[in-house]
Amino acid sequence: MIDSPTLPRGASNVTSSPSPLAGLRQRLSGRWLFATLLLAGGAVLSLLVLAPLYSLLSKSVENKDGDFVGLANFAHYLSSGGIESAFVNSLWVAALSTVIVVFLAFMAAWALTRTRLPLTGWVRGVLVLPILAPSLLPAISLVYLFGNQGVLKSWLFGAEIYGPIGIIMGSCFWTFPHALMILLTAMDNADGRHYEAATALKASPWRTFWTVTVPGARYGLVSAVFVVFTLVITDFGVPKVIGGQFDVLATDIYKQVIGQQRFEMGAVVSVLLLLPAMLAFVADRYVQRKQSASFTARSVPYKPSHNRRRDAFGALMLAPTVVFILTIIGMAVYASFVTFWPYNLELSLNNYQFGRMDGGGWGAYLNSLQMALGTMVLGTALVFFNAWLVERTPQPKLLTGVFQMLSLLPLAVPGLVLGLSYIFFFNHPDNPLNVIYGSLLILVLCTVSHFYAVSHLTAITALKQLDQEFEAVGESLKASRWRVLFTVTLPLCLPAILDVALYLFVNAMTTVSAVVFLYGHDTQLASVAVLAMDEAGDIAPAAAMAILITLTCAGAKLIQSGLRLWVDRSTRAWRQGAE
Repeated sequence: MIDSPTLPRGASNVTSSPSPLAGLRQRLSGRWLFATLLLAGGAVLSLLVLAPLYSLLSKSVENKDGDFVGLANFAHYLSSGGIESAFVNSLWVAALSTVIVVFLAFMAAWALTRTRLPLTGWVRGVLVLPILAPSLLPAISLVYLFGNQGVLKSWLFGAEIYGPIGIIMGSCFWTFPHALMILLTAMDNADGRHYEAATALKASPWRTFWTVTVPGARYGLVSAVFVVFTLVITDFGVPKVIGGQFDVLATDIYKQVIGQQRFEMGAVVSVLLLLPAMLAFVADRYVQRKQSASFTARSVPYKPSHNRRRDAFGALMLAPTVVFILTIIGMAVYASFVTFWPYNLELSLNNYQFGRMDGGGWGAYLNSLQMALGTMVLGTALVFFNAWLVERTPQPKLLTGVFQMLSLLPLAVPGLVLGLSYIFFFNHPDNPLNVIYGSLLILVLCTVSHFYAVSHLTAITALKQLDQEFEAVGESLKASRWRVLFTVTLPLCLPAILDVALYLFVNAMTTVSAVVFLYGHDTQLASVAVLAMDEAGDIAPAAAMAILITLTCAGAKLIQSGLRLWVDRSTRAWRQGAE
């Protein structure tokens, strides 16, 4: 028998281990910390979205002196004929634009995914170019093409471009990429077995199109309809430049606030503009809830076979849209170099000497760069951290549900409405935050909140794709969730983070409606400078500034693509090991 070793006096031969109570206390403290951080994130969103909207709604039921008048302002607007003109005009222009855009986008998506056309990568690049340009660019280009001194004015057979025709054409240009990307996503994941079954049953191409292709993309079609309708009915840039005397709700808000200084009536029109946008958003969310996966583990990716007739038809469907986009952008580029349209067509850089023009000059462009970079850095950090709290930390279901609702709310709020609501909230004398009014900071905060929803959905989607076992393995190795976040989650989500950063940067550079009411004397932005130059009659310099914004966004896209390629190559082996 072996004697046990003699222990020092006072020592215990029982191995010490953390008590279950201490482990429970540690887990509870972690849960409370994450819940508190998510509550703080919700408070920030409430401050940036809910509080300003409440100020807007309050202003709509007050008079100029701030006294409560109930629905008297709405009654006055209705009696003045606003519903018969601006509201109805907005509805039918948005509806017609939606029909045209969704049809063209669906046929383009069909041609890109159901044919074997060459150079489809380049064609996709051309089709999404409008997303890099401010919405003012197509309106300016259309003036040069079909205006009173336009090169193609005779093509309208006596009709005027200044009005609904111009608004519809300009809206179709800049909203087309949004519909196309939705429909490409819906049609890229087609199950090839359905097409094989149609071929085995000897179904005609026309019957296959209506019984397989269209039903498979129905949810994408519905989403595209609601997105395009909301974008058109809430857009301010195109109708402001080319709308002429044709009233829509967005320009009516601008007239009430800037032209007549009637802020309470601007709030009334904003509420009316908010209603169709909210209805479209709610309808889209309802449809998305019914969506089921069309591409399962047993699905076979669809690969179109060679068919000359089908390929020729696809090329025919793509050609008009490609030509239209290149014509609009090409005309804007050409006009920006013309010395004096249409009398002196010599090319020069005179229009890029913004210091001589009314509208902010190069200072406005530098302000836009600063604002876009601030929006990108602050917005990306806020979006990803909040999405990580929702998706990768233990949270009460009620809290995550409320936070998700707050995160998606900006998707239903038009930029012009949000910008006006920021005036009422941040410019109030009793608000301690009114010191930031007119600064670049308020422009950054408004832009982040305006484009928060799409960024949040992108980050949530990326986080959902990661295995939930990462955190469990980390706990077993006594690694905190913070360590897992910085060593595993962030590297694996870098492509999505870069996508969010580019999205925020591009939209911050091109936005007009969200910031047109908020800039100060020293904080005018390039997109607003385009509007100011156009109003001052400097349409060629306005085109030059719009082209400069587009080139800046294109440069950001090239940098982002290079970074994504580097990240993919650097983490490819690690990703394969993690999977």
